[in-house]
Amino acid sequence: MEKVQYAGTGRRKTSVARVRLLPGEGRVIINNRALAEYFGKKTLEMIAKQPLVLTNTEGRFDVFAKVEGGGITGQAGAVRLGIARALLKADAEMRPTLKRAGFLTRDPRMKERKKYGLKGARRAPQFSKR
Repeated sequence: MEKVQYAGTGRRKTSVARVRLLPGEGRVIINNRALAEYFGKKTLEMIAKQPLVLTNTEGRFDVFAKVEGGGITGQAGAVRLGIARALLKADAEMRPTLKRAGFLTRDPRMKERKKYGLKGARRAPQFSKR
């Protein structure tokens, strides 16, 4: 007998999270480590769990996520989007709630590329008259 599972992909900056939701007692495992152990900061834990808290499904699903790329803040955002998308597959009636909170929108902000002739994306070399 196959277990029911819901999958969602989340991205933020250069981080990519592949999230699976399984019916369970509310464990959150990221890269085979507990949520608190992986992120280490309460704010990042809170960001990752926001969709579950908002939809009152915290104790109904176990969350398993594989995250790669970027830093821990980007990874927390990617996990949040992945969980929100997986929750949609579990119950489509959560859509207005998640949409209103902004959890279904992928954050488009990325690092701007470096341009030639400049020291960074926009920083010009120091001006010298002579």
